[in-house]
Amino acid sequence: MRHHLVVGALLPLALFARSTVAQSDTSLVAAGAKLERVFCCGVFLEGPAAAPDGSIYFTDITATYNYVGRPLEQQGGVIRRYDPKTGVTTVYQSPSAMATGLEFAPNGQMYITHAAHLGTRMVTRIDLKTGLGYIAAHRYNGRPYNSPNDLAADHQGRIFFSDPRYIGDEPIDQPVLGVYRIDTDGSQHLITADLGKPNGVALSPDQKTLYVSSVGKAETDRLPQPVPTRSSLEAIAAYDLDVDGNVKFRKLVVDYLATPSRPETNGPDGIDTDVFGNIWGTQLAWKAVVAYSPDGRELGRIPVEEGATNLEFGRGAEADVLYITGKTGLYKVKVKSRGWHAGQR
Repeated sequence: MRHHLVVGALLPLALFARSTVAQSDTSLVAAGAKLERVFCCGVFLEGPAAAPDGSIYFTDITATYNYVGRPLEQQGGVIRRYDPKTGVTTVYQSPSAMATGLEFAPNGQMYITHAAHLGTRMVTRIDLKTGLGYIAAHRYNGRPYNSPNDLAADHQGRIFFSDPRYIGDEPIDQPVLGVYRIDTDGSQHLITADLGKPNGVALSPDQKTLYVSSVGKAETDRLPQPVPTRSSLEAIAAYDLDVDGNVKFRKLVVDYLATPSRPETNGPDGIDTDVFGNIWGTQLAWKAVVAYSPDGRELGRIPVEEGATNLEFGRGAEADVLYITGKTGLYKVKVKSRGWHAGQR
C-alpha cells in the first residue's frame, strides 16, 4: 500500500467500458478474455487473497489523506469477501483496524496486516471456522511495528511481512523499515532491513526465493539509525531463502531507477508469483499489471485504467484467474498462467 503517485512511462492503454477493458496484452491474457470489474466502489482497495473455498477477500483502507479530518465520513477500514460463484461481494469485517494485506496459511487461517494512520500496527490471524481473531505479531523488541503492509505464507505456515511507513503521524518505533518472519511457534524475527521502503512480499513456488518490492526512500529524518545500504530503491529484490527462513540478498530482479527509459518511475506495490516462477506486480503510475520472468525480463502488461494496487491468483478451477485491486474496484481476468498457494504441492 502507498498513497503517492509518480508519473511513469505508459504503454498505450485501452479505454474502459462499463465493466470490462478491451483486449489486453495477448502475451498474458487468455484468448478472448477481458478484464472485468466485479466490485465498485471503495476508497483505497488492497490485499486480495484467495481463501480455501475459492472466495476472494480484500481490504479497503479508508484512512487516506483525503478522508482524515472528515470524521462523519471516516470509516474504520473494511475487509470484504467476493464470492466467484454468485458474483456477490459482502462486508466480512468493519472496522478492520486499517487492514492492508491478507494471506491464507496452509491451515486455512487468514493473516492480516494492519497499518498505521488510525490502524493498530500489528499482524493478526482469524480462524474462519470459529470467527475468532488472534494477535500474531504486536511488538518487536518491546516496541510497536511501524506499519505492517504486505505478507506471504510458505508451505510450513511461516509468515513473511513487510513493515514500512507511508502515512500516519504515529511514532516510528522500529529503527528500521524491515521485513520480518513469524514462525509457527509464534516467534518473530527481523530478516532484512536493507531496502528503502519494503512493500510487496512474495515467495517463489520452490520456496527458495523471497521477493520484496521496494517503493521509495527510507524516511531518514525519522529513523533513529543510519539508513540501509540500498536506501532509495524503486525495485523488485530477490533474496535466497534457506530452510530455516533466513535470507541473503541475491540481486535486484528489476531496478526501475536504473532503466534509462524510466527515470521517474516507481517500483511495484503488490507482487505475486505463478507456478513457473514469474513475478507479477501492480503499478499505480503505469496503470497496469506487469509480469516479469525470474531474471527480470518484462513479459507483458494488463492495463487497469484506475491503477493497480495488488493482485492474487484464484484457487482450484480459478487458478488461471488473476484478481486485481484497483484504487476503488476489484477486477478479474483469465490469464495464460496459473497461480499457486501456500501448502499447494
